Amino acid sequence: MRRSFILGIGAALLLTLPAWAHHSHGNYNMTEYTILKGTIKEVHWLVPHSWVYLDVKTDKGEVDTWALEGAGSTQLLKQGWTKEMLKAGDTISVRCHKLKDDSTGCLLGFITTSDGTEKVFD
Repeated sequence: MRRSFILGIGAALLLTLPAWAHHSHGNYNMTEYTILKGTIKEVHWLVPHSWVYLDVKTDKGEVDTWALEGAGSTQLLKQGWTKEMLKAGDTISVRCHKLKDDSTGCLLGFITTSDGTEKVFD
């Protein structure tokens, strides 16, 4: 009986490790914020993470599309966000934690909308 219990606990731990790793922020540089300003290309209100795709002009005048990861839609609704608050074509500014590999991705912290309202998006 004891052996079955220990094996059951071990199996449960092995099954939960991928979920725990999935919610790690280890691939982001959490020690500093990056500030971006651009035009929303797409917004996806999903669970467990929402995504905002932001077109940002580079110093060379080219446009890079950034993938910005935020909290899930359920959590955002609890924080007072609505789907109507962010739409394609809106100009926003964000403070986010950039991916460690320097690709165009960030973990969202704050969004400032075109009317100057700053809200947490995590």
